Amino acid sequence: MILPARRSFYAVGANAVVALVTSVLPDFIGFWYVTVGISLLVAFADLLLVVTEPAPRGERVVPHSLPLGVKRTVRLRLHNTGKRPLTMEIFDHFPLQVQATGFPLRLELAVGTFAEPLYDVTAIERGKLNFPCLQVRILSPLQLWWHDLKLPVVSETKVYPNFAAVAQYALMATDNHLSHMGIMKKRRRGEGQDFHQLREYRAGDSLRQIDWKASSRMRKPISREYQDERDQEIIFMLDCGHRMLAQDDALSHFDHTLNAILLLTYVALRQGDSVGLGSFAGQNRWLPAHKGQHQVQQMLNALYDLQPTTHAPDYTQAATELLVRQKKRALIVLLTNLRDEDLDDLLPALHILRKRHVVLLASMREQALDQALDVPVDNQEDALHTAAVQHYLASREATLDRVRAAGIRCMDVPPPELSVNLVNHYLDIKRSGLL
Repeated sequence: MILPARRSFYAVGANAVVALVTSVLPDFIGFWYVTVGISLLVAFADLLLVVTEPAPRGERVVPHSLPLGVKRTVRLRLHNTGKRPLTMEIFDHFPLQVQATGFPLRLELAVGTFAEPLYDVTAIERGKLNFPCLQVRILSPLQLWWHDLKLPVVSETKVYPNFAAVAQYALMATDNHLSHMGIMKKRRRGEGQDFHQLREYRAGDSLRQIDWKASSRMRKPISREYQDERDQEIIFMLDCGHRMLAQDDALSHFDHTLNAILLLTYVALRQGDSVGLGSFAGQNRWLPAHKGQHQVQQMLNALYDLQPTTHAPDYTQAATELLVRQKKRALIVLLTNLRDEDLDDLLPALHILRKRHVVLLASMREQALDQALDVPVDNQEDALHTAAVQHYLASREATLDRVRAAGIRCMDVPPPELSVNLVNHYLDIKRSGLL
């Protein structure tokens, strides 16, 4: 496509001025003909030059994976394969699922050289993304025309749940600073469920840790040291129903849930446990429990294109299917957004699961509810609104009390606090020996 540049409008304006003068002074009509003729010849020659010159060669370097909601850099590379310096503007055709800044890019490119402009993208939706082409506008030698080209530079990438929290956890685990995230490791020295080793008695060891037979043989106090049980299984039951479409901030409740699953997966695998996943309510997927850090990648691949649906969750059917697939006793983490009307279906499903497994119900509470209680009450309308919110929260707490009364652990937290609370509950369950 050929587009007029700024100098083309200047040329048209100059010819218009000459035409205006000619209308007043007819003797200048010959001069006007010459001016118009020269302008057309120059414009045509300039057009011919920009159309016939070789197009620049373009490349794009996109990260193989993008974390949701995190800014990442895309690098372009433009090579000048022609015989003259190029002035160009660049616009990349990025997918609608990302937000990009920095366009259009303007470059001055000497003969035989290349440039590597950068721009930032932020993914706002998970899944597979396609960058179809790169659009370049090249200014003609006399700067009368823009030659608009679409270079067939195709790139693909995948947007995963935000794994930045996992990287942060790994760093803190290395530095022994887990408490910075709010994850509390309450292990007391030498205590756990599985026998680990014998060692010399240390001040602070409890008497029940002392191995009296070994102490008599060695003629000095010997203590048993235990570690948390390993080779246990954690299964996530992920609700993909319409309640998970709720959104308080930049991320939906569903995306917060995926981030929490990813973090707990990493923690559980580090503890020597196996992790699996089952989803329901319109998106039925099953990933069997496995050990090893490669399971993090398997979990990412299972989750990256998973989206909430408009279906209503059927907890009983999901629990029945899980019992068929998961025979070994496991910690079942059910992630959902609980409502009072769900309890009649949810409670029987939890009872079904509790017969064979340890169950943890993780429900997310809308932040708007907590924020509404912080608003000052200045009039009757504010008072009624605050009272309605408090009534709703009290009803919600009563629902959770019924779940707890059935012997099922549960938590109800705002979405941003889900990850840390989920990890803390998992660590508490492991150390309590329930599994």
